[in-house]
Amino acid sequence: MPVFPKISLRPEVEKYLKDGFMNKEVVNTLGKAAAERKFETLLKHLSHPPSFTTVRVNTHLTSVQHVKTLLLDEFQKFNGLSVPVLQHPDLEDVLLIPVIGPRKNIKKQQCEAVVGAQCGNAVLRGAHVYVPGIVSASSFMKAGDVISVYSDIKGKCKKGAREFDGTKVFLGNGISARSRKEIFSGLCELKGIGIRMTEPIYLSPSFDNVLPGYLFLQNLPSAVVTHVLHPQPGERVLDLCAAPGGKATHIAALMHDQGEVIALDKIPNKVEKIKQNALLLGLNSIKAFCFDGTKALKHDMTEDTQEGPPFSPESFDRILLDAPCSGMGQRPNMACTWTLKEVMSYQPLQRKLFSVAAQLLKPGGMLVYSTCTITLAENEEQVAWALSTFPCLQLQPQEPRIGEEGMMGAGLSLEQLRQLQRFDPSAVPLQDPDQDALRDATAEDMIRLANKDCIGFFIAKFLKWKSTSEKDPQK
Repeated sequence: MPVFPKISLRPEVEKYLKDGFMNKEVVNTLGKAAAERKFETLLKHLSHPPSFTTVRVNTHLTSVQHVKTLLLDEFQKFNGLSVPVLQHPDLEDVLLIPVIGPRKNIKKQQCEAVVGAQCGNAVLRGAHVYVPGIVSASSFMKAGDVISVYSDIKGKCKKGAREFDGTKVFLGNGISARSRKEIFSGLCELKGIGIRMTEPIYLSPSFDNVLPGYLFLQNLPSAVVTHVLHPQPGERVLDLCAAPGGKATHIAALMHDQGEVIALDKIPNKVEKIKQNALLLGLNSIKAFCFDGTKALKHDMTEDTQEGPPFSPESFDRILLDAPCSGMGQRPNMACTWTLKEVMSYQPLQRKLFSVAAQLLKPGGMLVYSTCTITLAENEEQVAWALSTFPCLQLQPQEPRIGEEGMMGAGLSLEQLRQLQRFDPSAVPLQDPDQDALRDATAEDMIRLANKDCIGFFIAKFLKWKSTSEKDPQK
């Protein structure tokens, strides 16, 4: 049962998405009523968090079983939380922790704090409230008070307000670590936890400083994509849009830290984050560079004299393009204020990056393209464009296979759609498990649910079967 309204979108953005999900091919197959129900269900799911928290174990430093034992011990310290920790049968370095909620009997307090939408989304995934995320607080709020926390999902609350009567969503209760006066005094920029959540509406353990170096918080499909890439020790692998480094460090771990992982991002502080994560996880094969991926291809034929970008054509064994995208598959997301122009702006950039990746890949190499969005234009349409533009590329089956097949409407054949993976949050009803229900559920049922009730995501895998420069003999 939904406890939040469906994601709030600008009317033109909702129409754009609906047109994609109710295209002629889909409606002819499902029927108009079923296609419309599926789309409305998706919008409701996007405003709610997934049913599981996913952590990837850094197998370079430790074993999955060891981390599983440590996590169970940690959870006992977290309000005596008793939930199973499941190892994914198809992703051996991934652990799944069920989320309990929504919990409906939490008493709302007179003292209130309002947080920004991004902070509110993090709270629904198990985070505490950090001081920079607090937008408003009751005038009488003191450190140690029990307070109700709300999310300003439309960004209308004025910073420092004493009360807010606009659209807000209840996230649960917590204990304030700071007074209102301290938070909004303006004397210095405060950091750290501002409200420690004690009764969140979705109960999920906080991973703040939990087993650093041993695990990495990641959405399930984000872990799947690196396994699909299937990097091997000794290879040279490029992560073209790598920040914050989750997939780059996963690539290095799967390669047993043997070989070379080049990680690019054009924003300096994000590159520093990649380097910090590599250091924390004890991975030495990652080389991170601040560089625009659209310019990563060297166009002159001079010999490489440096290890960094730009790179010579056909110089990588495998390439991951986890492309910048509209992010419309992220959960929870109760409101998106983007204009239609902003949502549609990513397709040209993705094509520029893909063109670079296709030329940097060696013949016989593998290219994996992924996004965390649900739009047809950024996913299946990009695959159709790529196959038409680059005859040297062929779609490949994916292992492990956890998502659904691709969505119709981009002119791809049924066989091609079966080679794609689309993770669709609307594939299962919204859940509201309590601890009793978890005790009765089988591990198989929980794994099946975790595979379905995750963020919206897309994966395509290509083999470069001949050199980019070779002419197609059939033309």
